[in-house]
Amino acid sequence: MVDILTGFAVITLAVLAGYLTARLGFLGDGAGPVLSRLSFFVLAPFLLFSVLATADVRALFSSLLPVSAIAALTTMASFAVVARLVWRRDLGNTVIGALGAGYVNANNIGIPIAVYMLGNAAYAAPIVLLQLLIFAPIALACLDGQVMGRLSLGSLVRSVATNPIIIASLAGLVVALLGVELPQIVLAPIESVGHAAVPVILIAFGMSLHGQRVLEPGSGRRDAVLAGVLKLFAMPAVAYLVGRFGFGLDDSALYAVTVLGALPSAQNVFLYAQRYGVGETIARDAVFLTTLGSLPVLFGIALLLG
Repeated sequence: MVDILTGFAVITLAVLAGYLTARLGFLGDGAGPVLSRLSFFVLAPFLLFSVLATADVRALFSSLLPVSAIAALTTMASFAVVARLVWRRDLGNTVIGALGAGYVNANNIGIPIAVYMLGNAAYAAPIVLLQLLIFAPIALACLDGQVMGRLSLGSLVRSVATNPIIIASLAGLVVALLGVELPQIVLAPIESVGHAAVPVILIAFGMSLHGQRVLEPGSGRRDAVLAGVLKLFAMPAVAYLVGRFGFGLDDSALYAVTVLGALPSAQNVFLYAQRYGVGETIARDAVFLTTLGSLPVLFGIALLLG
């Protein structure tokens, strides 16, 4: 458990560094969005290509994939129903809130958690695949349609075909499926650039906290709270129930899907929100709340199921 705490300490330090950078004015005004664009268009694609290209194909398509998909879709759909039909949110804010409710931090928290709580980093791979190749293209196409003022099949195809994160993820999956083992002279530079993505995203996230109050009235507070509650409690509960009664998973796999369901909202949700200029406060607050709240939830799951 000390290693899990270490992973959270690493995240906390990067976020704190970003906050102090903004507070002290080291990078000037507008640096946060620049760092987010750097991550979106350059760093994250390198990271996601290397993660998927080196993943075990058997782990990618294990029984964890459909269970995790059902759990995520349940929580995201629950948020969307409330946001659209009850609160009358627009498409962009609904998409960002839904992502906050079901799009988990499968990389910089999910991989360490998979290693130290589950014993194998491969457990996080199906979540990465699911989010990057299914959830991300649909969400980004919707956000693109919101910004452009229209959403159509053509805009969906165009969004997928021109999005660097999706292109890199597909390329990495193809490499994994073909069983191509990239030589170190190719893989090492890609991984080196990709490793910068997580700290840069976290620093940009920390910078966004400066001058802002988390859960400030009128900032979409109830959206963030709803997303956080669904993420921390509903998603692992649904994963457990579906895994046990729907798929008959053994104790080890059941523990794995429940733990993965309790991961906090991904910083990529904030990255997407900042990239498209919609739902930034909701994304920031949901990520903040779930990152803090996931630690006791994960400890509770470990005590009950581990």
